Amino acid sequence: MSNDLQGAKSLVRAYYAALDGASPEALGPVMTQYIAPDYLWRGCHPFHELTSGQEVAARFWAPLRRALTALQRRQDIFIAGRNTLDAAGAVWVVSMGHLMGLHDAPWLGIPPTRKIAMLRYCEFNKVEGDRITETAMFFDIPHLMMQAGLNPFPPQTGAHLVQPGPMTHDGLCLDPQDPAEGEKTLTAINAMIADIRDWKGRTPAGLSEELARSWTDDMLWWGPAGIGATYTIERYGQQHAGPFRAGFADRLFNGHVCRLAEGHYGGFFGWPNLTLTPSGGFMGMPATGKPGDMRVIDIYRREGDKLAENWIFIDLLHFWNQQGLDVLGRMGLGPED
Repeated sequence: MSNDLQGAKSLVRAYYAALDGASPEALGPVMTQYIAPDYLWRGCHPFHELTSGQEVAARFWAPLRRALTALQRRQDIFIAGRNTLDAAGAVWVVSMGHLMGLHDAPWLGIPPTRKIAMLRYCEFNKVEGDRITETAMFFDIPHLMMQAGLNPFPPQTGAHLVQPGPMTHDGLCLDPQDPAEGEKTLTAINAMIADIRDWKGRTPAGLSEELARSWTDDMLWWGPAGIGATYTIERYGQQHAGPFRAGFADRLFNGHVCRLAEGHYGGFFGWPNLTLTPSGGFMGMPATGKPGDMRVIDIYRREGDKLAENWIFIDLLHFWNQQGLDVLGRMGLGPED
C-alpha cells in the first residue's frame, strides 16, 4: 500500500513540475502525458465539470497562466491515501496551498493589479496506473477578487487573510507516513462528521459542547473569502458555526466523493456535499426559499485525538448563483470568450 501511495505522489509531483514549467501555449503535451483520455475535472463556478485534459488546459490553465505571470506553486499540504468511501480503495493525492503570480492581465474579468496575487487552491487527483483519471480542484475566486479591490460579498464574520499552512509546518508528506496515524486522523474526522449531522435546535451551549468533543480549544478554522477565518472554539461558534446553522431552514447531507487521510492530515470533497435552503442572515443574504447545492473541500490537521486546524474551500459563487445571485455577472465579470 505504501508503494502505491508513494508512486502516486511521484506521478503527481512530476505532473506539477511539467505543468508549472510549461508555457501557456505548451500545456497540451503535458496533459497528453499525465491525464487519462476519459478524464473528469471538477472545478469551481464558472468552470464546473470538464471532460478532457486539453479542455482543462485551454479553459482554465492557459488563461490563468497568462493572467498570473511567473506563476509559482506554493504547497502547504501534500498527502495521499486510499478513498475510504470506495470499495476498490482508489488512490488519491491531495495538494493544498496557493498559486502565486504577478496579476498582469484580467482573469474572469478580474482587473490586474500588477502586484503579487495568491489564488488559494486545493486539488484532489485520482491516480490509476500512470495517469490521473479524476480531479477535483477548488479555488477561492472571491479571495482573488478582494485582492484586486473588489468586494463580492457583504462584510464577513471572520477575518480576511492570505491563509498560512499548518502551524507545525509538516504538511508536505513526501515520505511514507505511519498508517496508524492516518487511521487516527480518519477516526477524528468521522466522529466530527457524525456530530454535525445532528445540528438542528442545538443551543449555543450545546454547540460548544459538541465542538469540544472533536476540536482542540485553540482550533483554527481557515474559511473561504466571504466567511473568513476564526480562532478558538468559542469564536468559531460565534463567527461561523452558529451563524451558519441559524442561516438555513433545511440541511441535507449528500455524502462525499472521496475521504482519506495520511499521517496527521486528512480531508474530503463532495459534489455536492450539502443541499441547503437559506432562511436569511447567512453572509448578509436574505431568505430565498430555494434549496441550493454547496460543494466543499475540507482539509484537517489532527493533534492528539482531536482536530486542530481546518482549511475550507466552498464554491460560494456556485451556491449563490443557484439562489439567483450571479456574483461575477453583477460586477461585470465573467469568463473570457
